[in-house]
Amino acid sequence: MATQRISDQPAYVLHRYDWSESSLILEVFTRRFGRIALVAKGAKRPSSSFRPILLPLQPLHLAFGGDAEIRTLKSAEWQGGHVMPTGDALMSGMYLNELLLTLLARDDPHPVLFDVYARVVEVVASGHSEVLQSALRAFELLLLREIGLLPQLDVQTMTLQDLEPQTRYALVPEGGLRQAHPSDRASLSGEQWVGLQQSLEDSAPFTTTLRACSEVMTELKPQLRTLLNYHCGVTTLRTRQMMIDLQSL
Repeated sequence: MATQRISDQPAYVLHRYDWSESSLILEVFTRRFGRIALVAKGAKRPSSSFRPILLPLQPLHLAFGGDAEIRTLKSAEWQGGHVMPTGDALMSGMYLNELLLTLLARDDPHPVLFDVYARVVEVVASGHSEVLQSALRAFELLLLREIGLLPQLDVQTMTLQDLEPQTRYALVPEGGLRQAHPSDRASLSGEQWVGLQQSLEDSAPFTTTLRACSEVMTELKPQLRTLLNYHCGVTTLRTRQMMIDLQSL
């Protein structure tokens, strides 16, 4: 059977590992094939054309081939658009990548999620800190929805009863969306949850969900964090712990 070769594939590097003295293993998020692994032979050599290009949070077009679990990178072209983020923006980008590495299976395409990720990376690189937190929350919601881990937000999960507009509800890992208890750290009104569900169903979900998240940021963030940690199987994601450690210095 002829070896499959893919050309001009939109992609982002999520992570890179040393493979030998001169080569790298890349975890890459592609639009057509989802998360895949590639070997970039000779990428660490000073003369390699890959060396300045294979960086995270940079829009690329890749060509690769092979039928093994780890394919071989043939070419990479930077698509331009923004410089590498720094500081808190860089940490936010690394957080996005950690979520994708942890929650996405290899070779499972998610073209809609890829487009959302590309939009959030643009926000990260823009340095607009007032929009960044809303963009991260929108990405978390859309990621969980895309991979089937987000319940419907306009009904109670266990009973499928409609939400009362002024009643408070909490999103919890074990029970989905339920009526809030006094012990819950955070909750939203039924009207707010329904608004989020409607934004997720919009034909341009990132823009509308970002706008909806901006109105409920304080209460939404801890609920999504708890849900993501639960599905990632951790108490705290590595990038978040790193941000906490840096802020304490």
